Amino acid sequence: MKIIEVTSKEHQHEFLMLPVRLYKNEPYWIRPLDKDVEAVFDREKNKTFQHGESIRWILQNESGETIGRIAAFVNQKTVKKGNDQPTGGLGFFECVQDQQAAFMLFDAAKKWLQDRGMEAMDGPINFGNRDRWWGLLIEGYDREPNYQCNYNFSYYKDFFEAYGFQVYFYQLTFGRPIEGPLDDRLYEKASLVEQNPDYSFGYLPKSQWDTLPTKIKDVYNRAWAKRGEIPELTEAQARHLVKQMKPIMDEKLLWFGYYKDEPIAFFLSLPEVNQIFKHVKGKLDALGKLKFVWHSFRKTNKKAFGLLFGVVPEHQGKGVDGAIIEAFRKMAHAKGFAYEHYEMNWIGDFNPKMIRVVEQINAPVVKRHATYRKLFDESKPFKRMPIVG
Repeated sequence: MKIIEVTSKEHQHEFLMLPVRLYKNEPYWIRPLDKDVEAVFDREKNKTFQHGESIRWILQNESGETIGRIAAFVNQKTVKKGNDQPTGGLGFFECVQDQQAAFMLFDAAKKWLQDRGMEAMDGPINFGNRDRWWGLLIEGYDREPNYQCNYNFSYYKDFFEAYGFQVYFYQLTFGRPIEGPLDDRLYEKASLVEQNPDYSFGYLPKSQWDTLPTKIKDVYNRAWAKRGEIPELTEAQARHLVKQMKPIMDEKLLWFGYYKDEPIAFFLSLPEVNQIFKHVKGKLDALGKLKFVWHSFRKTNKKAFGLLFGVVPEHQGKGVDGAIIEAFRKMAHAKGFAYEHYEMNWIGDFNPKMIRVVEQINAPVVKRHATYRKLFDESKPFKRMPIVG
């Protein structure tokens, strides 16, 4: 077997096509858009290259057939933030059911990271924002993945754990129909907030979308970025995020909570566009765009998913979380709402407060991803992601 660094168009093609061959008989796998995967490794499109570097490889057998792939990353903004040691990452791992092949890929990533001073590696993760390509699917193989979320074979878990990776944290996905009641506790909390005229909640109309990047950045950094290793979101990153989302955004899925007209909470969702992209076979070319427009016009997608949810610290524990969800629920139950199913993505098990909130909307866990960590010094005690809040 031979490890080959991806340096040519031919290598890039093999990197993209390997999962197409591996998952051809998997009914729930949805092929990611080629352009989304390639954007991660494009210095012009991925701003993380401003403070980091990445590399990717394919693995070929003696016959020249590609049987595995992997990428490794160093993001200087997160190398030491919240960590006891410099920590890099790996991602985009795919492999045939061969432990020796998997370990060759892990070894390549480990050596590259060690050469750059790393003492641990997390995986599978993204070279960039946590909202995509993050975590190994370990439960929920009978459900289709949401947009830019990982779907993988169950045997990958065995590879990671046999190599010495340990679970750093779990990411939970909760799901439920749009219709149906919420927990009584949530109604009670929401009613307390609703009685205070200083609080208000509403979706962001399209006419105000120019304010969306600043609103996201302000709430995100106050609610999340001061916790552990989560990096702050810059204005440029927020603008880039909104630019990426804009073609599919629905104003009725972009909710904010305000205190005296200042944004203090967000509940941001998107149409689950994998329900449309599964028809384009990874290619958003002219035909793919035509299919996308057709399905969008016909409103064939009945599923929405949660992107970001947070309340700034000084307003936590006051029922704001329940109030913003209840405001959304009232609107969603009105006639003409386009969606029937809802999933809340990426809720870490290190955030019990958020888990309790989601449990109050009567949504069970439908998928579980694991973010693993491998300490290169195995004598060093392993620590899981600290609990927040």
